[in-house]
This record gives sequence, C-alpha cells and structure tokens, in this order.
Amino acid sequence: MLQAEKSHRAHAIVEQVIADLKASALAQLPSGSFSANSAWLVLATIAFNLTRAAGALASVFHAKATTATIRRQLIAVPGRLARSARRLVIHLPSHWPWQDSWEGLFNAACGPPTPATT
Repeated sequence: MLQAEKSHRAHAIVEQVIADLKASALAQLPSGSFSANSAWLVLATIAFNLTRAAGALASVFHAKATTATIRRQLIAVPGRLARSARRLVIHLPSHWPWQDSWEGLFNAACGPPTPATT
C-alpha cells in the first residue's frame, strides 16, 4: 500500500508539471516542423526550470506556485529603473504585496558574495 501511494504521488507531481508546461510555453508549439518544435521544447523546459528555481529562491509560497503566478508576481515587476550617482536604482511601488519575496530573490541571485573562509 505504501509503495502504491508513493508511486501515485510521484505520478501526480509529473502530471502537475506537464499541465503547467501545457498552460504556458507548450500551448504555442510553433509548427509541424520537428526541428522547430524540438528547439521550442528545449527552450520552454529551460525557461520552466529557471522560473521554478527563482520561485524556490523567492519564498516558500512561490516555491509551490505555478509558473504563471511566479511570472505575474515576481518577473513582471511593476518598477522603474533610475540612474543616480552612476548607480542603477529600482523604484518598486509602495505597499507592493510581493516586495519581500522579490527582494529575497534579488538578494539570493545578485546579493553580495559571501566572504571566503580559509
């Protein structure tokens, strides 16, 4: 019984991933050309994996969210870039509900390097 449940859970996870891909990039497979569809599938898979990794870095909520939610809340940022004293500054909206998650992702991806220990 435990082995059947483990197999069923693994199958459900795979089905969720396939449904997520079908709802996003796989919905627009370009043509009947095998090579074009193959390239599109590879790029869609890379984008999917990068989006899921960004969600996992951002927060616990985004680690379990669909890629559409991650794109809407973290990637399509409603901010603007400004240059001040030769530095780029991003102005995020005030009271933006996903600011903490976005800053967590930004600090994990672009934060200062950790000091080397000997």
